[in-house]
Amino acid sequence: MKVILLKDVKGTGKKGEVKDVADGYARNYLLKHKLADEATKANMDALQAKKRKDQKREQQEKEDAIDFKNKLADLKVVIKAKSGEGGTLFGSVTNKHIADTLKKDHGYKIDKRKIELDSPIRSLGHTQVPVKLHPEVTGSIQVQVVEE
Repeated sequence: MKVILLKDVKGTGKKGEVKDVADGYARNYLLKHKLADEATKANMDALQAKKRKDQKREQQEKEDAIDFKNKLADLKVVIKAKSGEGGTLFGSVTNKHIADTLKKDHGYKIDKRKIELDSPIRSLGHTQVPVKLHPEVTGSIQVQVVEE
């Protein structure tokens, strides 16, 4: 019997796949536990429509991420911090500080985990910080740390 999997089923397949399984397995397990639907013409058409809709949504998300990347390229985030001699900071500037300042000063909300800072900034000056906006799109923010 051909079925369309509604959820990932270990040993059978992933969600959205069309599989040919034993009749008893389909009736007694997959259909009973709502893990799959029968692969009728109407269900196959619905699956194709859902795949097209998901693909269009993913494309739109990618385009939005590219637009946001271009906005961030023109942006300069200025963070004030206390520093000692030689321009070293008392403490450091972390990705959380950058995210908070970006939201407060410019109104852009970015999750701190998306700001890919290898190590905290410990000195005054300019730094380019990469930001993961989408699995395929990475932008960067210019961060300037100035003395308070």
